[in-house]
Amino acid sequence: MLRNIGFVALPLVILLWSLTDLTLGRELVTWFPYLASGFVMNVVISLCAMTLGTSVGAVFGILELAPYRLVRYPVVAYVQVFRNAPHLVLIFATTYIFPFEVVVAGNYLPFPDWLKAVIGLAIPASAYVAEITRGAILSIPTTQWEAAKGLGFSRGQALRWIILPQCLRRSLPPWMNILASITMGTSLASLVGVHELLHAATDASTSVRRLDFTIIAYIVVMAAFFTLCYPISRLTRRLERRLNAA
Repeated sequence: MLRNIGFVALPLVILLWSLTDLTLGRELVTWFPYLASGFVMNVVISLCAMTLGTSVGAVFGILELAPYRLVRYPVVAYVQVFRNAPHLVLIFATTYIFPFEVVVAGNYLPFPDWLKAVIGLAIPASAYVAEITRGAILSIPTTQWEAAKGLGFSRGQALRWIILPQCLRRSLPPWMNILASITMGTSLASLVGVHELLHAATDASTSVRRLDFTIIAYIVVMAAFFTLCYPISRLTRRLERRLNAA
């Protein structure tokens, strides 16, 4: 408990100490809305990437268990490649593979870099979710499949009404770990010019040109990600304990 309080209190103590310098505090207050707008982009990218990655990954996890090799092998290859690919490489790849503009009904519409970052992070997220889904399905005893078949359920009906509801419960803790990992990975989008928190902190540091402000700006970045990811980690542990007890 004391250790957890220390993790939370340390950035706050350093931040309050920095505000004793009125000039530094004024600069921080001036740049705070800019930093906050960057943090909102981090949240948007992480939620969009996890939504897309979960949707694709859940389907791929089921297809990994398909009886047809022509279906199963490409999906397995996709999962094995992208779950071991560096997130930064994928973000750079999607940034330059996808066009900067798309033509819709004769109109040129921009393809924003933040959306490319969403795709770059959704790809590994989908691979992770696919493995979680596959593992959750395999963890269900085969007797449940046999019982469902005995009751007249088709394989698809058994999967939908009996197996997947149990898989959802078992998949939630590892899914939340992926959410925390992807959320922290959104800071990589700054390297391709996306206006997120780390990019905003770098802009602020470059403009103010003070070492103490630079230190405080990056402490704010650390504290913001900690505030977002630490509750996810704690909730994940609580869910794991509850599921193990059940």
